[in-house]
Amino acid sequence: MAPPNLNVVDCNCSLCVKKQNKHFVVSLSQFKLLSGHDNLTTYTFNTHTAKHTFCSTCGVQPFYIPCGNGDGFGIAPHCLDEGTVKKVQYTKQDGKKLEVTTAKAKK
Repeated sequence: MAPPNLNVVDCNCSLCVKKQNKHFVVSLSQFKLLSGHDNLTTYTFNTHTAKHTFCSTCGVQPFYIPCGNGDGFGIAPHCLDEGTVKKVQYTKQDGKKLEVTTAKAKK
């Protein structure tokens, strides 16, 4: 169950911008998928650190493992049950800077 007040990350990296991927992070120990395991597909790119999980039936990405937080899940608040969240506060994250740093490290 998600907390009623969320601090949601609004990242400006190329993928998050394209997908409108706003998310809040919970630790691995706080996350439990109740159903739908068989319909999940995971893809990675670039450093293959982030694990982007989506439903192979409908294409929705309800959660993923962010590259900057391998011990937690990034949860999309719009995928939570209606009435779960009372308040959302957005925090900007400069994912573009992470992309530049990663690209330089590869050279």
